[in-house]
Amino acid sequence: MGQDMETSTDQYASNGSAVQWKDKTKGGFKASGFIFALMAMESMGFVANMCSLVLFFMSYFDPACAANTLTNFMGATFLLSIVGAFISDTYLNRFTTCMIFGALEVVGLALLVVQSSSSKLHTDLPCTKSSCMKVGPAFLLYSALSFLAIGSGGVRGSLVPLGADQFDQNDPKEAKTLATYFNWQLLSTISGAFVGVTAVVYVATEVKWFWGFLISTLATFIGFFVFGTGKNFYRLQPPGDGPMVRIGQVIFVTIKNRNLSLPDKSDELYEISEKERVLAGEERVLHTPQFRWLDKAAIVREDKQAIQWEVCSVTQVEEVKVLIRMLPILFSTIIMNTCLAQLQTFSIVQGYFMNPLLGKFKVPAPSIPAIPIFFMIILVPVYEYAFVPFARKFTHHPNGISQLQRVGVGLVLSAVSMATAGLVELKRRNEMNQFPPKQISLFWLSFQYGIFGIADMFTLVGLLEFFYKEAPIGMRSLSTSFTWLSLSFGYFLSSIFVTVINAVTKRVTPSKLGWLHGQNINQNNVNLFYWFLAIVSCLNFLNYLYWASWYKYKQQEPAGVFETKTTFFDKEEESKQDVVEVKEMNQVPLDDQTEDAKQEDKASSVGPTDVEATENKTS
Repeated sequence: MGQDMETSTDQYASNGSAVQWKDKTKGGFKASGFIFALMAMESMGFVANMCSLVLFFMSYFDPACAANTLTNFMGATFLLSIVGAFISDTYLNRFTTCMIFGALEVVGLALLVVQSSSSKLHTDLPCTKSSCMKVGPAFLLYSALSFLAIGSGGVRGSLVPLGADQFDQNDPKEAKTLATYFNWQLLSTISGAFVGVTAVVYVATEVKWFWGFLISTLATFIGFFVFGTGKNFYRLQPPGDGPMVRIGQVIFVTIKNRNLSLPDKSDELYEISEKERVLAGEERVLHTPQFRWLDKAAIVREDKQAIQWEVCSVTQVEEVKVLIRMLPILFSTIIMNTCLAQLQTFSIVQGYFMNPLLGKFKVPAPSIPAIPIFFMIILVPVYEYAFVPFARKFTHHPNGISQLQRVGVGLVLSAVSMATAGLVELKRRNEMNQFPPKQISLFWLSFQYGIFGIADMFTLVGLLEFFYKEAPIGMRSLSTSFTWLSLSFGYFLSSIFVTVINAVTKRVTPSKLGWLHGQNINQNNVNLFYWFLAIVSCLNFLNYLYWASWYKYKQQEPAGVFETKTTFFDKEEESKQDVVEVKEMNQVPLDDQTEDAKQEDKASSVGPTDVEATENKTS
């Protein structure tokens, strides 16, 4: 680990506000190519399992229990991304973290191969709860799912920020390509997913589960092998003090200083010197008036020295403020991921009772997501090369629209998707309950999948870019994992909704049967459950509008250098990663620096930066 940290430190220098990478031969899309390859190969198996495991679980459980088992597994997977994020921010670099958790993921898939290889490892009859399983099959199944959840979660907590690290946010050209990286990251993921939900799912459901899991295992192993060969091309940022420790210090000192009075001026609060900042490789985050009670952590007591656990810098306090401001955005996207869980559970079960024929070819129900994924493969380049330049003419935003606007579009479309799903299910159930029963085409499901696929294209990329760009450098893995936490909470909330809705409707309906009771979906009211989620999604969007308008983007530059807007529909980026703003700063002549500033720069062996030039000119 020490060798990795030394190598990584040699690759970059800090100007006090952001990392500047010295070695321009590393990083960029050349390095990202290896990461894209891993994302494609790994998602081939992961997404295939997301879409088909509910049917595999139905060989153990009834439909409702199988759905809850899958959503609990997916929830645990994305929740564990926080573990990978914490380790890669604190103890290991992101590359090493990915490789370790990748090995665990491959082990989990290999155990599923063993599980599916013998009928002796299956139960005789579907169970209504996990406790009715035999000890041997239960131990192997849950061991496989545990390894898979830990491995997949850890990889997601460190891989995406590792890819984003390949683009220098202090370089105008590379800063502009960060949004492109996130779009291509999505394109790589869905390209692998397309192969997974078509070829891998077909083999697993129509040939044998054993072969489907084996293909997933081999594809994931190859992906990590390719990823490992690109190590010499990566920009590896060393771990820091640890985000949890820095957050804990701010909370501890704030409580300790709770009886102190805040100074009238923010410049009386404690901040480390520029030389200390350069040596520590930290960025500078300017003071904001929100959450003023946290500023007490930056008050230096008269009888105390400025040491850790006695006082925190303004930047450290502002890092905690940034994370607090992010939380309402995180919680506002949970409902959308609860809707996503239905497309991987009840919608798959719906497809089991629909006509699967496309001509003479039988399409597996879990392969239906291939339709929206195919359109997404086309739409992502269209968004990047057509929509963004077009929208930029009107919004003057370097990415066409801001990250929060992009997320908002996705939330609206997710509500439309659930409303559409309810209509399709109503039609399907009415046709099936006729005499004689009639199966409608499986491709009716493509409407709800297609709409939600577009929603996911907007929201997932918007969240990843938002959490990465807004986070302090040492907390980027942690903050990026907020996207996966939203997914995790969404899956767990889905399990809660299914259980609670079933229990409540069982008491209040005249039939005394819950909306989601029993094994026969044709006798259920899944359509009402979909519409319930559509209504909740609309209310959630109103909640999101409030918090998106309230959010203030992180500021790393002196006030007055540029002007920004802060409303949801007109909001401009206030971070220095805005390319237009960086170009404006580059136009400030270095000769305008004071002689004292130049001498300090010379003494610290760090060349004058655009930020310092701008600060001195402003003063």
